[in-house]
Amino acid sequence: QVQLVESGGGLVQPGGSLRLSCAASGSIFGWPMYWYRQAPGSQRELVAQISSGGLTSYADSVKGRFTISRDNAKNTMTLQMNSLKPEDTAVYYCNFRQWRNDYWGQGTQVTVSS
Repeated sequence: QVQLVESGGGLVQPGGSLRLSCAASGSIFGWPMYWYRQAPGSQRELVAQISSGGLTSYADSVKGRFTISRDNAKNTMTLQMNSLKPEDTAVYYCNFRQWRNDYWGQGTQVTVSS
């Protein structure tokens, strides 16, 4: 029922910044949201999460560099990524869990060149 679309990925040099966005086709109010990433040949990893009330948590690998936020009125979630490193290279996915449903976007590629 709910579709998610990520945007904002691209190629950036180490130390640069990118801002990813996730747009939902329906309301996200009252439910948590998540950012995951998956590098080639690796497991999908949880990067950041935000509760319905705006409480946030981050993977140790991105803590202090990434910031997750949400705008319930616009049905969007963002991931501000600063001080990017080559190891941040991956496809980034947004995730929304509501009731018995688990919604995923198609992902957006982030490449940090050396």
